[in-house]
Amino acid sequence: MKLKHLFFAGAAMLALVSCGGEQKAPESQHTKSGLDPEAFVAEYNGKQTQLVTLTNASGMEVCVTNFGGRIVSVMVADKNGVDQDVVLGFDNVKAYFPENNQTDFGAAIGRYANRINQGKFELDGETIQLPQNNFGHCLHGGPTGWQYQVYEVVDQTENSVKLLMDSPDLDNNFPGNMKAYVTYTLTDDNKIDIQYEATCDKPSIINMTNHSYFNLNGDPENNIEDVLLTIHAEQFTPTDTTYMTTGEILPVEGTPMDFRTAKPIGQDINADYAQTIGANGYDHNWVLDTKGDITKPCTVAESQKTGIVLSVYTDEPGIQIYSGNFLDGTCVGKKGITYNKRAAVCLETQHYPDSPNKPEWPSVVLRPGETYKSHTIFAFSVKK
Repeated sequence: MKLKHLFFAGAAMLALVSCGGEQKAPESQHTKSGLDPEAFVAEYNGKQTQLVTLTNASGMEVCVTNFGGRIVSVMVADKNGVDQDVVLGFDNVKAYFPENNQTDFGAAIGRYANRINQGKFELDGETIQLPQNNFGHCLHGGPTGWQYQVYEVVDQTENSVKLLMDSPDLDNNFPGNMKAYVTYTLTDDNKIDIQYEATCDKPSIINMTNHSYFNLNGDPENNIEDVLLTIHAEQFTPTDTTYMTTGEILPVEGTPMDFRTAKPIGQDINADYAQTIGANGYDHNWVLDTKGDITKPCTVAESQKTGIVLSVYTDEPGIQIYSGNFLDGTCVGKKGITYNKRAAVCLETQHYPDSPNKPEWPSVVLRPGETYKSHTIFAFSVKK
């Protein structure tokens, strides 16, 4: 954040200092969600962090920090016209630093969302070994993936922000110098439009997603098991006991994985079924029937309490549904709320997990001269 000219009165107000010595802005300058922008001004690995606030004509607000390209808050009106914050997150940027909390809240994940088996894959005859940070696998780009790095703000308007990740060759041992852009646009019809784009100077792989944790009830003190979920998918990719895809593609019919018609997330989450038992809930990739058609919703979530509806559109072939199974009360988020098990659900559009090791699945290889593009829309509406 750049402050160009401060008159004496304004300076006096901005000079309020907490007992920890950090500058605070007056409440009148806080976001609609209650965030203090000054709490997001810091330095990490020599780069400056900040908070960007997006607004639209409908009164919706989305706050983004360039640390990890994270969505920090999403304020949307419920069926009674009351604004609700429907994502988990922290009220200061330092809480996102990995030495304080190991979380993916709201992050723009890269280079590779989800898991790569044993952190190893072969590309053009060369075996590449990545860090192993999750049950022996490489998860979300490794221990210092992009969710723990600072994106550069390269463009900003009232309703959009474009972020750049300039990732060097061998960043978490991924090959090639890669430039990746994430653009968040808040439209006047209450859509968060997310565009990803990347190029690389060596053959490499990429699979980006947004890792927001949604609680459409606007109440993360209570879980999301009553939220209605629809997934337009007849198939899913099962996993083993280490959450790694087996390579199979199985039908959802007759299983707790069947969300082809809306049902509460918690309806079958504790069923006597190997996949949900092994994941302690849902943490799986669904093979989308929409097949990359971004004009059709692939997933719809609806709060029966607030009436808030989230429809997901994407040109990706899959979506990972994660029901917050590992939230265990150790994270204290915005407004001092403790995040317990299943306090939120993640809707991560993506290529399938471990695609580099499964050549029969859609490719994630990016070569010099090519441009990676991915597009996802989170569309909010209200059912009264």
